[in-house]
Amino acid sequence: MADEQTVDTPNQDATTASGEDLTARVQVLEEQLAAAQDQALRVAADLQNVRRRAEQDVEKAHKFALEKFASDLLPIIDSLERGLELSSPDDESIRPMREGIELTLKMFQDTLKRYQMEAIDPHGEPFNAVQHQAMAMQESADVEPNSVLKVFQKGYQLNGRLLRPAMVVVSKAPAPVSPSIDEQA
Repeated sequence: MADEQTVDTPNQDATTASGEDLTARVQVLEEQLAAAQDQALRVAADLQNVRRRAEQDVEKAHKFALEKFASDLLPIIDSLERGLELSSPDDESIRPMREGIELTLKMFQDTLKRYQMEAIDPHGEPFNAVQHQAMAMQESADVEPNSVLKVFQKGYQLNGRLLRPAMVVVSKAPAPVSPSIDEQA
């Protein structure tokens, strides 16, 4: 029986040693599996972010594809509006031409609205540095300071994005009147 114990002891040591090796190997494999799962989750998240960014880029491209084209049309609208301002509605000789300009301008404006392009005509509103460009300041006792007195050129925005600021004259408080020499005496 002593021989059997001698024979069994090396087998038990080998089994124990291989059991420890297997446990260590299982632990290493579990760590590798966890790392691979973590990496797979990160790759999936990155892919989702890329997809979302691409969708946003396509949406912006559709939304603002007309930006350059619309900007090129603005001088035409300005010219039509200027033509109406300078022509007299009472002059019978140009009435047909004036009506044609009015209809053409209305068609332009309706088309712009259809494509979410809006005019910015801030007459009488408070000055907004984001949407307005101050061309001059003028003293006025009739309106509050920093109000738009006159619009030289309307501004426009496309889908809420500014294409061109409105060019305006802004009011400022009148300068205090200094007493004259006669009043001081």
